[in-house]
Amino acid sequence: MKKEFSVPLPVTVEDDMTIVSYLVRHASERPEMVVFETRTGQTWQPLTASKVLEQVRALAALLYRRGIRRGDKVAMMSRTRLEWSLIDLATWYLGATVVPVYETSSPEQTQWILADSGASLAVAETSDLADVIAAARTIDSGHLAEAVLVIEDGDLAAGAPTESELEAINAEYAQRSLDDVATIIYTSGTTGRPKGAVLTQGNFVVLCEGTLIDLQEVVEGEGVRTLLFLPMAHVFARILSVLCIIQGVPLGHTPDTSQAVTDIATFKPTFLMSVPRIWEKVYTGAEQKQGGGLKRRIFIWAVRVAIAYSRALDASGPSSALKAQHRLADKLVLSKLRAALGGNLTYAISGGAPLGARLGHFYRGIGLTVLEGYGLTETTAPLTVNRPGATKIGTVGYALPGTTIGIDDDGEIMCRGVGVFSGYHNNEEATREAFRDDWFATGDLGDMDEDGFVTITGRKKEIIVTAGGKNVAPSMLEDRLRVHPLVSQCMVVGDDRPFIGVLVTLDRDMLPIWLKNKGLEPMDIAEAKQHPLVLERLQGAIARANSGVSRAESIREMRILDDDFTIDNGALTPSLKVKRHIVAERYAADIDALYADAKKARDSNGG
Repeated sequence: MKKEFSVPLPVTVEDDMTIVSYLVRHASERPEMVVFETRTGQTWQPLTASKVLEQVRALAALLYRRGIRRGDKVAMMSRTRLEWSLIDLATWYLGATVVPVYETSSPEQTQWILADSGASLAVAETSDLADVIAAARTIDSGHLAEAVLVIEDGDLAAGAPTESELEAINAEYAQRSLDDVATIIYTSGTTGRPKGAVLTQGNFVVLCEGTLIDLQEVVEGEGVRTLLFLPMAHVFARILSVLCIIQGVPLGHTPDTSQAVTDIATFKPTFLMSVPRIWEKVYTGAEQKQGGGLKRRIFIWAVRVAIAYSRALDASGPSSALKAQHRLADKLVLSKLRAALGGNLTYAISGGAPLGARLGHFYRGIGLTVLEGYGLTETTAPLTVNRPGATKIGTVGYALPGTTIGIDDDGEIMCRGVGVFSGYHNNEEATREAFRDDWFATGDLGDMDEDGFVTITGRKKEIIVTAGGKNVAPSMLEDRLRVHPLVSQCMVVGDDRPFIGVLVTLDRDMLPIWLKNKGLEPMDIAEAKQHPLVLERLQGAIARANSGVSRAESIREMRILDDDFTIDNGALTPSLKVKRHIVAERYAADIDALYADAKKARDSNGG
């Protein structure tokens, strides 16, 4: 191992302290403590620990009546909502396992997860999702989830358990252990068939206990609260849910990211966990709303001041002049941005993809410290994270307690620790391939400084090798390009090609605002992709992305596509990562045309 950095675990956890045990303890010691909040119109109503435990036991009895016992699997197919958290807790009360299924999954994908996991019961949010499960059953008889409970049909309505039911579910609860399998999460993956990562109660609990010590400033204090809007089928959302249950942080649920900004304004969270794309959208949305003229110039000036102020905090500190500029920028612009985010938001934890130093400094400059972290499904989400008192913007922080990070000779990030899974369900071969000695191979490339702070440079399997033999990590270019308000998604190409190119999709929501701000008439994607000013600004964005790499790694040509990459059309994973192999196959003709057009242009110029 070329480099290695460890952080010891400062806590011990009793074997019977599973996730739901914390709820039981809260209900006993602090019955009026708020665990969840539910939205009613524009207000949020509290659910106390005693009330939540009452609902969890009622649901556990319902599941027990449906035949669920210790070690059984319950599939969950839903958007993010309170009932998901309640089903999690009820299933864990019985010592059973939750198997998430993304609500965007096709019948074929659903069939594979249900069959491979052996789920004997499924919970669906709507009758439409229940139909997907039914369609999955017709593909073959491989999955066992014959019974489907539909949330919106009232199937989870359950009265108090009878005395005999309470005795039965409590007998299951009494056998709890940190070795119990909490969930099997099927990696959405950008290639191949999903693999089920087996995560135990211990993975979640011990990791959270250590993490909470290092994030005390984020999760403790008067009025602390957070809102969950990431898909709960994703491990990032599940770790937040568990963190809140263990710590006793009130948690609200929002069904999707499109509703998130509205709900943030009414819920007024003190911290959030999200993927970088959300922070990119918040920034570009605020920028485009300024329109043109003086208002826009003031906004751009305020952004520059915020970034300069944040950068100065990492050096000798802001000068008196910069402090004065920052106070004025705050009065004119920055305070309004904070208000749009609820007014109480001081910390955010970002993961899933690189945020970028510029955005990190921008948000810290407006008073919101974004703590960038890094992890995978197989590591129960976080491996590393920046801390409130130890942050290096542009890195993903250093190892969490109980975790060791290594950098292998080829630059691959390796790890071991309390959050690392034991293997893939029903897949010994994939499990063997995932580990080298006792290290889990993440598949990501990066580096680590003398303080243990990790910088991600790309995905090992995504490295592009051009015809000239140059190795190119596409993520750095893509992350920089996506910051432009016109860009929705992009994918760098160039394997076995003479140079690097990029496929770009335009942001349909942002395009009309951008056109109006530039004094242009409304136009559709087909017109916009050929408009000289659109092309000029995108070329400028490409030039800025190229400024961070060598000429051999730089983007030479661009092709704008007619349609976007979305979860629904299969081009994005539910965590908004591009499925490179799908895009490469679907847009093979566009990729070929990109290089053919470039060759024609060179030939016509005598090149």
